[in-house]
Amino acid sequence: MASGPGGGCRGTESQDRKHRRDVSWDPAPRTPRPKESAVSPTAKPATKTSAAEAPRSPRPAAAAAVPASAPSLDAAIDALRTGASTWTHLTLDQRGRLLERVRAATGAVAEEWADVASTSKGLEPGHPLRGEEWLSGPYAVLVALDAYRSTLAKLAKGAGPLDGVTTASAPGGRLRARTFPLDPLDGLLLSGYTGEVWFEPGVTDAEARRRAGLGQLHPATPGGVGLVLGAGNVASIPVLDVLYELLAFNRVALLKLNPTQDALLPVFERALAPLIEPGFVRIVTGGGDVGAYLTRHDGIDHVHITGAKPTFDAIVWGTGPAGARRRRENRPQLAKPITAELGGVSPIIVVPGRWSDTDLRFHAEHITTMRLQNSGHNCIAGQVVILSADWPQREAFLDALRTAYDGAPTRPTWYPRSDEKLAAAASDYPSAHWAPDGTRAIVEIAAGGDASAIETTEYFAPVLGVVQLAGNGQVFLDAAVAHANDELAGTLGANVLIDPATEAALGGGFERAIADLRYGAIAVNSWTAFGFLTPTLTWGGFPGGTLRDVESGIGVVHNAMLLDGVERSVTRGPFRPFPRSAGAAVRGGRFSALPKPPWFVTSRTGAVVSEGLTRFRIDGSRAKLAVTLARAFRA
Repeated sequence: MASGPGGGCRGTESQDRKHRRDVSWDPAPRTPRPKESAVSPTAKPATKTSAAEAPRSPRPAAAAAVPASAPSLDAAIDALRTGASTWTHLTLDQRGRLLERVRAATGAVAEEWADVASTSKGLEPGHPLRGEEWLSGPYAVLVALDAYRSTLAKLAKGAGPLDGVTTASAPGGRLRARTFPLDPLDGLLLSGYTGEVWFEPGVTDAEARRRAGLGQLHPATPGGVGLVLGAGNVASIPVLDVLYELLAFNRVALLKLNPTQDALLPVFERALAPLIEPGFVRIVTGGGDVGAYLTRHDGIDHVHITGAKPTFDAIVWGTGPAGARRRRENRPQLAKPITAELGGVSPIIVVPGRWSDTDLRFHAEHITTMRLQNSGHNCIAGQVVILSADWPQREAFLDALRTAYDGAPTRPTWYPRSDEKLAAAASDYPSAHWAPDGTRAIVEIAAGGDASAIETTEYFAPVLGVVQLAGNGQVFLDAAVAHANDELAGTLGANVLIDPATEAALGGGFERAIADLRYGAIAVNSWTAFGFLTPTLTWGGFPGGTLRDVESGIGVVHNAMLLDGVERSVTRGPFRPFPRSAGAAVRGGRFSALPKPPWFVTSRTGAVVSEGLTRFRIDGSRAKLAVTLARAFRA
């Protein structure tokens, strides 16, 4: 594990209160489990190994059941241990060419990938939200592969990943690197959007540049075999996590799919075939017994999980009274390092200002997207809107929010146990505002009301909370930041909406407030999902998670520039889209040539534009891109 996010102690009094709170969320699926696991058909056992590479038999575990598929799982791990040695003999140029083959394979299955993922979530052909699966599936992997190839090419030439990247100071003795956009094309396609990586306090420019590269600074050093317990909600995450294991740590990877993603197994096999064939990746399926067997296997050197805090705790400590006892005694049952990306309750801080009616409607749709994209089954879905009780436009904004929320396209709440989460919200808040179809709710907490459930339960379903705090300007912003830090569960991502005039008036106070937010991803007038999709940014909980109190995880992923010592990523977007952004030179703010973003759930052309952008990443056709951009302006 690299130094950086995931280490250190956050010992302020307010954080200690947050850490001690009994936080209970469990978005982990409860689907029927298959009796056996399936191993990728291309996973063949190694025939020869040296003594140093000899397969390791699983360590006996008295309470753990051995799945029927154990022999095939053992064979997959044996093949990976041989592949781990092969990986260390590849030059950086060879690794780059290998990624080019993965890119071509991903492009070849992109349409099937988006179709299978959409259909499995109940989005039939022609559904207006199918574009989500193009962007969060093959598009996310393609741009990540391009970013990794760029990093490898720089390192192969003796340069560093941060060469040519602008750095500057950030509040609190921090360094920030502007890592998006890095080329004119990204600046055009995502006009008005920028992204920065903030390093931990005290990291100097020279240190950041010297340490950038992680495992690829020493490509001949083996990293062993990593187990990736794949996410069940977003189709790109398992592939992205495998790529990070290989490139950040020189670890070959055994990917165990979440059962909700089993339908994508043939797609993943073909997309990752260039890595499967030489023994760098294997893919298996199965239930909890398979996951438990693999985490205890002596052939596995490291575990990475994207999922839920209870699942993480079960892996590290065990379950039931025995698990609770181990935790009290600080005796983890997991005898190997683990990293994790977990969820939380993400705030949406709305800083009061003077907004036009169009501004109110646009950001009401923005917040609706943060909650309803993927039907709310996202670890980064915005869940609690923090408003000023003293904002004169508060009621107008709430009216716009209810209208946008109710008017969003209907879709299934497909993730396992979503009905239980919605029922729990209805029980916790009987006065909640429900959309006409009864599939999504807005919970408005009155002054002095009990917000504990909405603030400490990651519903992982279409439930949006609204809480109110007193004050305006800096007073409100500082109070909202403290509230998000101290009262909301998790540290994964926070969103801030602020108009340009108010931001200018706050000046340095606004940047200090951003620095005070203890979240691994912060989005200003954008959504933290933009940071998730941007491979040159980092993704993970704020540093400080531990085995005993993991918060939103340990370590980071994505991070295709392979930066070390990072604390967070910050994205910024335009408060107003085109054409209203055209007045930025006069009224302040950011100019953007982008109309309503295609990822908005209210975009009329989101599906075709998202598909078009993905196809452009595949074939580079400028003529087809022009057609796609024309459609974007009809959103």
